[in-house]
This record gives sequence, C-alpha cells and structure tokens, in this order.
Amino acid sequence: MAKSKRLFIAILLAFIGYYIGSVFFSPTHATLIACITLLVALWTNEALPLGIVSLLPLIIFPASGLVTTKEVAANYANPIVFLFLGGFMLAIATQKTGLHKVIAQKILNIFPATPRGIIYSMSLTSALLSAFLSNTTTALLLISIALFLTDNSALKVRLVLAVAYGASIGGIITPIGTPPNLILLGFMETQAIPAIGFMQWMFMTFPLAIIMLLVIGYVLSHGVENAHIANLHDNHSITSEQKHLSWILIGMVLLLLANSPIKPYYDGLGLSEKGILLGFGLLMFLPGLDFLSWKDTKKIPYEIIFLFGAGFSIATAFLQTGFATEIANLLTTFSNLDTFYLILIIAAFVTFSTEITSNTALVSMILPVIYTLAVDTGLNHQLLLMVSTICASYAFMLPIATPPNAIAMSRGVVRIRDMVTHGFLFNLIGIALISVYAMLFWRNVL
Repeated sequence: MAKSKRLFIAILLAFIGYYIGSVFFSPTHATLIACITLLVALWTNEALPLGIVSLLPLIIFPASGLVTTKEVAANYANPIVFLFLGGFMLAIATQKTGLHKVIAQKILNIFPATPRGIIYSMSLTSALLSAFLSNTTTALLLISIALFLTDNSALKVRLVLAVAYGASIGGIITPIGTPPNLILLGFMETQAIPAIGFMQWMFMTFPLAIIMLLVIGYVLSHGVENAHIANLHDNHSITSEQKHLSWILIGMVLLLLANSPIKPYYDGLGLSEKGILLGFGLLMFLPGLDFLSWKDTKKIPYEIIFLFGAGFSIATAFLQTGFATEIANLLTTFSNLDTFYLILIIAAFVTFSTEITSNTALVSMILPVIYTLAVDTGLNHQLLLMVSTICASYAFMLPIATPPNAIAMSRGVVRIRDMVTHGFLFNLIGIALISVYAMLFWRNVL
C-alpha cells in the first residue's frame, strides 16, 4: 500500500475517532481522541517515519488548543530520556566490542544440547541481556545467532519466538529494560509518587520473569524434541577490550544496586539513576577506553527518544484536559469489585489492547487513567500502575505489540499463525500470573 494512501487512512481514522468521541465526550476530549488516533495509526501503518510521527505532538497538540507548546516541549527533555540515552550508548559499545556474543555463548554452554535446552538457553540469554540493554537491540542480536543453531524449520520458529518473548519478559526485570518501564518512572516523577528504586524493582520482578520464562520454554519445546541442533559450540574467547567493558558494566550494575533504597531498611546512596546511566554511557568515549567515537552516536535510535517525548506528551494531554478523569469515571463501574478482579480486568485490558498498538503509546495513555481511578477509589495507585506497565510488555500475539515481536516477524521464519497460536496462550498465562503475583507479593511491598 502506497504511503500516501496510508496517510489518508490515518487522517480518515482521526476524523472517525473525533466523530465517535463527540458522541460520548466533550469537543475537547473528542479532539484529543482524534489526535491520539492519528498518532497511533501513523505509528502502526508507517506512513511517516517513526521519529517524524513522534514529533507531531509538538505541532498538533498546541494547534488543537489541548496543551501549550512549552508544556509539550518539556516532555522531550524528561530526565528519563537521558537515562535511556546512556543505556543506548552502553548497548552500542557492547555490540561494537562483540561482548554480547561472549555473554550469549557462556549462557548457552550451561544448558544441555537438546531442543528444550537450547530454547531455554536462548530465552534466558535474551531475558538477561534485555534486563540491562534495549530489548529491541537484544532481539536483533540474538535472533541472528538463533537462526544458525539448527536447520530444522520448526525449531527455528521456536528459537526465534524464544528470543522475542524472552526479550519482552526480561525487559521487565529492571527499570531500563523496556520503554514502558521508563514511562512509568517518568510518570511517577511528574506526579510526585515515591520512586521505585533499581534494586527494589528487580526484587519485585525477577521471580515473575523466571516463572514466565520457565512456562514459555516448556511450551515452545513441545513438538520439536527430535530436531537436530547444529553450530552449538562455536567458542568466543574474550578479548582484553571485552574484559574491560564487562568490568565497567559490572561496576555500573553494582553502583545501581547500592544506590537503590529498600524501605525501610536502607536509604540507598542518594545518587541520580539518570546521572549514573548517562555518566557510564559518556564513559564509553573516555580516552584510554575509546569504546565509542562520536561517529558511533549515529547508531543511537533518536526516533525512540522522540517516541518517549511523544509518550510523555500524550500523558500530559490526558491529565491537562481532564480526559483521564473521564475514562476513570467509566472504569469506576468496576470499582466495587474485589481488588483481585479489578486487577484482573486491568491486566486483561492492557494486555490485549497492547496487541493492536505500540506498548509505549498505550502505557502513555493508560497510566494517567489508572492513576486517576486509583486516587478516586482509594486503591493502591503504585500497585495498579505497576500491573498496567508490566502487562504492556506481556503481549505475545501480534508483531505490532512489542518491538521484539516485530523483529521476529521481520526475519521471514515466523508466520502470523505461529505467533497468534502461541501468543494467545501466553497472554492468558501472563494475565493470570501477574494478577496473582500482584495480590500475593506486590501488594505487600508497594
């Protein structure tokens, strides 16, 4: 389909969104619905480049009288943006030195050379790398490795899905693992909600991720038990450059862990996590280390940084126009339900909504709504916000849901039918698991 036709469809959907919205909401809120519909449609059908679409809120929100230009522009300089900028620099250095291959090989050698063993190896490797690097970068790096591990087409599908799903699951382990996590932290900061420290976040999410990885590896390994494994023991010896970088990364993780408070037992170091990540990213350019040069900054996906700004701008518009309150009022029809069933409804709504749009955009839109609902009903807003954010990463059915899903489809190995078949089951498991886990564990620590 020609890009001009996709652009026309996006504009048409925006007008339809305004018409439907005007039936239920005020003209201002209908305008906001139209603007968001336009952005989501353009993000989805790629009529315009991702970075260009992500800059449109600077134009359309003020032009529509929703939010001033100054208020929108401030979102593109949110401190979380600089945290992720540092993370991108570290990811590029890791890729440039080839350290990711060494890490992957070490983990692969831990597991038995069987289809189930290699599926677990790839999913766990993907998850651990995605905890600290971009899940998009992790998926791009590891899927290329996974495709060389076997000539069996069925096993290739499972390995690619294992990498993609592992990247999404691992992204929840740390605050920097995936964009929705960062959007949650940015939103909490703007609302003066007590921050969740790096170590506390890992303490809350790591067991959940491990359980989900065990389930996914077990299910994906069914039906390929006799598939042939090849190219498994290609060894990657570590160079001095890789060794130096690994010590720096270990030092950064230890500093982040030491900086994270565990209330009420430990207050942390009091340093800015954004400054730590950006500082270690800039360290990659230090003379004597020279992991990166200025030329390497061209590899930074600035369109993703703009996407963050757009996401925060959407959240600002939701709050400034009062639209979050309107939707929250609709959701209050469920407020009389037991907390578990309310969490279950929120988890299902976010998970399946993410399947048809960007998880980053969805989290930007839903967090103000969930926050308003929690405040109005007196529920634990940190708990509901955490459930919503994690569920945005636990969408496994369609390629548009998460970047790793899209990357898995782009290699031409996985069909839509494969992803939908496995993904629907994993969606249901994820919804149930997160809901139970939130009630049994998160409710007591948030």
